[in-house]
Amino acid sequence: MSESAFGQNIVEEETKRRRTFAIIAHPDAGKTTLTEKLLLYGGAIQLAGAVKARKNRKAATSDWMEMEKEKGISITSAALQFEYKNHVLNLLDTPGHEDFSEDTYRTLIAADTAVMVLDAGKGVEPQTIKLFKVCRDRGIPIVTFVNKMDRPTKTMFALLDEIEKVLGITAIPMVWPIGTGVDFSGVYNRVDKKIYTYDKTPGGSQKSAFQSSGIEDTNLDSMFEDWVLKQFREEVELVEEGIAAFSLDAFLDSQITPVFFGSAVNNFGIQLFLDHFLEIAPPPLYFPLKNGDRLDPITTPFSGFVFKVQANMNKAHRDRIAFLRVCSGKFERGLNVNHGRLGKPVKLSSSFAFFGQDRNTVDEAYPGDIIGLVNPGTYSIGDILASGKVPDLKPLPVFAPEIFATLSCVETGALKSFRKGIEQLAEEGILHLFTSQTVGGGLPVIGAMGQLQFEVFRRRLQDEYSAPTNINILPYQVSCWLPEEDIPKVPPGSNLVTDSLGRAALLFDSEWEKGYFQKKNPEIRLLDYPTQDVSELNQEY
Repeated sequence: MSESAFGQNIVEEETKRRRTFAIIAHPDAGKTTLTEKLLLYGGAIQLAGAVKARKNRKAATSDWMEMEKEKGISITSAALQFEYKNHVLNLLDTPGHEDFSEDTYRTLIAADTAVMVLDAGKGVEPQTIKLFKVCRDRGIPIVTFVNKMDRPTKTMFALLDEIEKVLGITAIPMVWPIGTGVDFSGVYNRVDKKIYTYDKTPGGSQKSAFQSSGIEDTNLDSMFEDWVLKQFREEVELVEEGIAAFSLDAFLDSQITPVFFGSAVNNFGIQLFLDHFLEIAPPPLYFPLKNGDRLDPITTPFSGFVFKVQANMNKAHRDRIAFLRVCSGKFERGLNVNHGRLGKPVKLSSSFAFFGQDRNTVDEAYPGDIIGLVNPGTYSIGDILASGKVPDLKPLPVFAPEIFATLSCVETGALKSFRKGIEQLAEEGILHLFTSQTVGGGLPVIGAMGQLQFEVFRRRLQDEYSAPTNINILPYQVSCWLPEEDIPKVPPGSNLVTDSLGRAALLFDSEWEKGYFQKKNPEIRLLDYPTQDVSELNQEY
């Protein structure tokens, strides 16, 4: 066997071991808790923090910012890698707050599968619908985990019906719960036809012991209330007779979503879910290209794209990190690659894998892996790197901000740090940075999807750059970009701004004002996104 063929075989073997996935959910559905419990069962951590305990609460492993620890939510995206049963799992922990949905959307593009977490008592919620649409439009297979089965719930059939009617995807239960609320104590596995019952552990900090038995096992009579067991057996009979079995092809084609039931906080159903997930989730075999084709990860030399930039992940390092998803070939530290946007070669000499705040040097990585590159300003969100010809991957989506504010530095002596902080934090893509001679009196203007982004921005300028900042909300709610050739046509007095890449945009108080402007200036094209290509891309996503 030739050296190149041998290397290709290794790439193929390692690629097939990978499972790269993100978890999506409406806030408070239990995404952070499920993330932590998957790490517990995957052997990545030995003791899970009591996520819901407010006193002495341990922060979830993937939440590293102080605000995340205080608020108990994820507002950044972290990449966590761990091994389980000879598989390498790359877990992309996305922001759980809707104000950071743009960061979540970009992270989902780097995933091959999504795990959708639903609250058993609330069902399909608004943020879930938005995130589901991103996955569905891109063709990402979706696995559903119905969480909080140990609390008051909707009926299971009502939940399945809601998934199908609201999201438009067929829900196929892979397991079926025994009881709900305080009576929830196990699940029936439709694959091996066995019942798995669980024991609670203190605070859910350790793996839950379980035992399995058949559905007609007489020992079950002494374990459950008569009515719980009777109702469960009746429901299982209806499920087995009336709901189709799981089809891998239909799942990969995004026609169905396999549904699991459990309680993340109590560890009920977690291991069973994880074992099933390894079997059905696809390895990172093909990545979409702009022309509709797919990139072959095995035969194509190394390539990857930057989906996230993060500053100051660890105060001890004070550096910026670009997160890169490997799409094809083998990454090796020190590799010389072509930088698609800059059109020049760069050397990938400083590469890391992250686990919360902990970082370890990465010498090699394979398709599906997420690596962090020290970023001296070389990398931006959407950059494509390749050791050969730079592939024409689908660009990442861009979203127009909906609220705006000006920034001003409180202390004159902190101006230098203030400017540095704005520049570096704007690179992360969670905010849009604009400049203008007419809007905001010449102060920097920031645009965001939600109010919490402003709060985080101000807090990080204070904590990470020692730059206390005032944020003053502006009255604008709508923004549109302009084609370069239409800029001279803009009438004086318009709210004209320029983004960080030099592209012009207009701000409006309302949709009505935008419509009035368009009526008065029909020769000016108003774009929802910076270029028409990106606009078309966002429609695809």
